Amino acid sequence: MQLALTQEQQLIQSTARQFAETELAPLAPELDKHLGREQFLKNLKALAELGYMGLNVSAEYGGSEAGVVAFSAALTELARGCANTAVTVSVTNMVAEVIQAVGNEDQKNTYLPKLCSGEYSAGAFCLTESSAGSDPSNMKTRAVRDGDDWILNGSKIFITSAEYAGCFVVWAVTDSAAKRGKGISCFLVDADLPGIKIAKAEEKMGQRGSSTNEIVFEDCRIPSSALLGEENQGYAIAVGELAGGRIGVGSLALGIGQAAMDYARNYLGEREQFGQKIANFQGLQWMLADRYTELEAARLLLMQAAYLKENGQDFGAAASMAKVFASEKANDACYSAIQMMGGSGYIQEYPLERLARDVRITTIYEGTSEVQRLIIARDLLKDIL
Repeated sequence: MQLALTQEQQLIQSTARQFAETELAPLAPELDKHLGREQFLKNLKALAELGYMGLNVSAEYGGSEAGVVAFSAALTELARGCANTAVTVSVTNMVAEVIQAVGNEDQKNTYLPKLCSGEYSAGAFCLTESSAGSDPSNMKTRAVRDGDDWILNGSKIFITSAEYAGCFVVWAVTDSAAKRGKGISCFLVDADLPGIKIAKAEEKMGQRGSSTNEIVFEDCRIPSSALLGEENQGYAIAVGELAGGRIGVGSLALGIGQAAMDYARNYLGEREQFGQKIANFQGLQWMLADRYTELEAARLLLMQAAYLKENGQDFGAAASMAKVFASEKANDACYSAIQMMGGSGYIQEYPLERLARDVRITTIYEGTSEVQRLIIARDLLKDIL
């Protein structure tokens, strides 16, 4: 494995870092107050034009063909500036990769250029339901054939970017008599079809600038051409794409954790107590050293998972290891950063209380930490059980 980024990957990383510093970071506090949506969408369009909405998509369909390692490095930098933007970029890349992986040529030629160019502000991944979270096989949404069409009924919850997505990748049961997980199909659905209702955005603890909504499908008629992949084979698509999404979430968490620690580190060099800079105190130095060491370890785990995926190797367990470690250590980093700043870290004038709220969800979405540990354990035990 090559530990150093290539020149192309470095350019993608540095461009993302510069964009995050100049465009994303100044807007992040406003998004946290439910302000700045217009500029948020402009930033998404700009990132698409820079090639960040299809980093692992073929140039034939408007993508960057930069690969998974570049995607992880770029997402980390974007998250340092704004978690709301980073999660939108991550999910949109997931949607594009699903279409590229299992879509037919018509679907690829129709939807991928719109996602990669920013014609669609985002794509949405519609899997979770009230009865199907960590266990997506228990979904209740149904798609029933009606002539040459499908009729879609049901609801999905906690859908990122639902309000401004141009298309949805939707999972639904198409064979209710099949065993759990065996009768589920995947569909590519235009967001403006009749029969789709998007509920008001959830009021969340963090990442408040990224919309999270319930989507209700009421007798939504979709053409047979909307079927993505093979009928009744959608569950395998979901499992595969969730593994890739964990690289994105881990990278996002890493970026938030790095932003928190960098801010706290600078504060240590400015704040004085007992007649000296508090950076001189060993207790704070050790806290700083531990958190940065953990974040660097998280980065290496993410690079390993990204490298495996990029080279067509089995990466599921590696992605789970990277996701659980990066997200939990990023949470630790944010809370340590607050502790290092004392009362100032708790005040909204400083970014740390927002970063701590933004990072919290990373141990939950794209599979909780507990689910990641189940996946890792099953992989470790598969040869002896």
